[in-house]
Amino acid sequence: MVLTIEVVAMLVFTLTAFWGVATWALVRTMRQESRKVELLERQDRIDTYSPTALAELREWIEDNPDDPLVDDARRRHNECVETLRGTDDRFYDWSDEEIDRLERV
Repeated sequence: MVLTIEVVAMLVFTLTAFWGVATWALVRTMRQESRKVELLERQDRIDTYSPTALAELREWIEDNPDDPLVDDARRRHNECVETLRGTDDRFYDWSDEEIDRLERV
């Protein structure tokens, strides 16, 4: 079987793209995890939700008051609010104004 130059080029491109993306994702993830470990070592806790995720969790709590998991969701929401108020450095991009507006559920 003879492979044309186009087939070989496409194969090389595909392998390069795959390993390039995989390597980039691995490096990015490892840097994020290193930052989390650093924050945990320095202040013993970190924020567990991004602003969008915490807003979505609060919305879910309000929309599903009878769900069997709602108590756990409330606890997690309130833990995140307390952590944000009790730490100086945060993993996610929270502004002081956003944190000041947060309320426990």
